[in-house]
Amino acid sequence: MALIREKRLTQVNLSLHVPSRAPFQLEAAAAPRRCQPPPLTSSTTTPASRSSQFRLADFERVAVLGRGNSGTVYKVRHRETCALYALKLQHAGDAAAAEADLLGRVASPYVVRCHAVLALESASGDAALLLELADGGSLDGVMRRHGGAFPEEAVAEVAAQALSALAHLHARRVAHLDVKPANLLATTDGDVKVADLGIARVVAAPFAAAGAGTAAYMSPERFDPEAHGGGCGDPFAADVWGLGVTVLELAVGRYPLLLAGQRPSWAALMCAICFGEQPAALVADGEASLELRGFVAACLRKDYRKRASVAELLAHPFVAGRDVAASRRALRRLVAEASSPPSS
Repeated sequence: MALIREKRLTQVNLSLHVPSRAPFQLEAAAAPRRCQPPPLTSSTTTPASRSSQFRLADFERVAVLGRGNSGTVYKVRHRETCALYALKLQHAGDAAAAEADLLGRVASPYVVRCHAVLALESASGDAALLLELADGGSLDGVMRRHGGAFPEEAVAEVAAQALSALAHLHARRVAHLDVKPANLLATTDGDVKVADLGIARVVAAPFAAAGAGTAAYMSPERFDPEAHGGGCGDPFAADVWGLGVTVLELAVGRYPLLLAGQRPSWAALMCAICFGEQPAALVADGEASLELRGFVAACLRKDYRKRASVAELLAHPFVAGRDVAASRRALRRLVAEASSPPSS
């Protein structure tokens, strides 16, 4: 599901003025090289302490992984070690530093790691985050390549790992505020990692976080705080809503709160989210288990005060009662198939 309030990005010039190094650009396939072990240390090292190990000129661009309002993400290769990373080029250096700071607070196997913050030699203040690369891509991309709904076992594994990430974030008072399939990354080993903390916030008290994020995954109280929460809100409950929409989308194979083919305008989304039928009812009888339907219903209660917490959802039968080995195999198989090049 694309961002609703989309703005056109200006073309970013990635040529770096570093005399002793080649510019950061997409290169033709090079001759095979001998690679050294990656220069990274333990996962507990903070981004600030790692930054000195890398320079932007140490990397060559392999491909574009995604574009958004805050920046562009590239797949890059370290020139000497051949190690692969994701490089998120931010259009504001302050935003990159803020996201890196949050990622430094929340080291978790369920959250994408930040290895370094790299400054660009430009007057614009742009900066880049050197991030862990999830080789399966986003779940949004996996769903498109798969061509439809995920098997329920795989959906349960996504829900379990995403909840583990949210539990870790919320325990540190961090609200993500943009949970959606495009911000959940997968590996071909069957891991799921929360990415893009670009609008995440450290929360001191409940507040109405309206106006930020992706409209299609925003909760009712973020559209209309007065009607859905008495003028306030809980950003952690907003994350639960985003997860519920995500789980339902993966289960049905398309964005679930609008009719197939309906234009996702702001007005249409607001009506569907704030005034539409209970989203769990959108899964017809026989198309999903009672456990999945109950899980979605617990996530998508319009009154945020009645929405399940992350801790309650981790104990829900859809997650806690799953066959962990079978669910992980299902997700691993799905991601691997979606990542394989099409047969000729």
